Amino acid sequence: MNSELIKRYFPEISPKQEEQFERLGALYADWNSRINVISRKDMEHLYTRHILHSLAIAKVCQFEAGAKVADIGCGGGFPSVPLAILFPEVEFVGIDSIGKKIRVVEGVKEGAEIENLRAVNCRAEQLGEKVDYVVSRAVTEMVRFVPWAWQLLRKGERGTLPNGILYLKGGDLAEELALTRKRWDIYEISSMFDDEFFDTKRVVYTPFK
Repeated sequence: MNSELIKRYFPEISPKQEEQFERLGALYADWNSRINVISRKDMEHLYTRHILHSLAIAKVCQFEAGAKVADIGCGGGFPSVPLAILFPEVEFVGIDSIGKKIRVVEGVKEGAEIENLRAVNCRAEQLGEKVDYVVSRAVTEMVRFVPWAWQLLRKGERGTLPNGILYLKGGDLAEELALTRKRWDIYEISSMFDDEFFDTKRVVYTPFK
């Protein structure tokens, strides 16, 4: 079972959550055959490179019940789909300007019975809502991304870290993060999960102040 990989690192998940994670394999295979959002090569590593990678955010910050989290540029639903399964009492909003990607998220959401996720076809500046956290995965350069996220955030602490941005990013980050003029904490995903894929992957975090 593919969900065993998730249970290895998140042993507290319920049987329902385990079943939801298990369903993602067939759901993404089906939707990806119709609307390509994951490369064929990566589909072979769906649970490691997409699902588990998304869940690295949960190793950095545990969202509390009632918190609201936006995924800007959610693509096919990463990191919002796995995070919504892991945090069923948190409200997630997946945002993407490309309609066909939102259709994939809606289809996966329905198939996996994820009730706490909305998929919205718009740009971040068009959402018109405030959220506690913004999450994302390698959408664009950070100097462009931060203003998109900043206008959505509200002050507070609805999790184990103050409200802010949690971003999945790889490679050399020092110069790119410096351009944002924010203070960033960097978390090495290789210290969380045992797979060489994560050797250069990180979660970067900045609080909303």
